[in-house]
Amino acid sequence: MVTEKIVKLLDEKKAENIELFDMREKDYIVDDVIIASTLNEKHGHSLTEHLKKELKSYGILDIEESDEWSVIDLGDKLIHLMSPESRAKYNLEEFLSQREKRAY
Repeated sequence: MVTEKIVKLLDEKKAENIELFDMREKDYIVDDVIIASTLNEKHGHSLTEHLKKELKSYGILDIEESDEWSVIDLGDKLIHLMSPESRAKYNLEEFLSQREKRAY
């Protein structure tokens, strides 16, 4: 439910290429990862501020923000807001899709 709200908020504020990764069955630190591209630096900051306000009641644990990449930590969800250049450079989608579930 929270994940759908995040995607809706990003879409309403014109984030691009929104992708959701369900990591529950994989060896990763959170259940869900949402990645979206920003239009420019100002748009990225605006998106971060909007999400901070709208998701406050869900308990944001941390926000790391730069001009090119912001990460919002909701505990079991991570939101990455990235410039298209940073998104291409770091290619998180490939990294996340290659995670395998480990048995302990």
